[in-house]
Amino acid sequence: MSDKILTLHPEGKQGVNIDRAKYDKMRGAILAVVEREPGVRLSLLGEKVYQELNGDFDGSIGWYTMSVKLDLEARGIIERVPNASPQQLRLKTA
Repeated sequence: MSDKILTLHPEGKQGVNIDRAKYDKMRGAILAVVEREPGVRLSLLGEKVYQELNGDFDGSIGWYTMSVKLDLEARGIIERVPNASPQQLRLKTA
């Protein structure tokens, strides 16, 4: 049986169970993109994560990107840039 993590949602909605290894890989890719490109548009995040992973991911990159992105928001690691349209992301500052 593989190790799982229950993701969180910033609005308190039900999270999803994700394989820990996939979560960790996706988390690392998202954080690398957001750190390298503060203010990255949400619409470009999936493409940039795909490039970061070099195609080395088993599963739907779009679905996992959104699930882990929401979890990182709920945990206070990344945040949406206030008043930005379209939605942009950055690392959360203290």
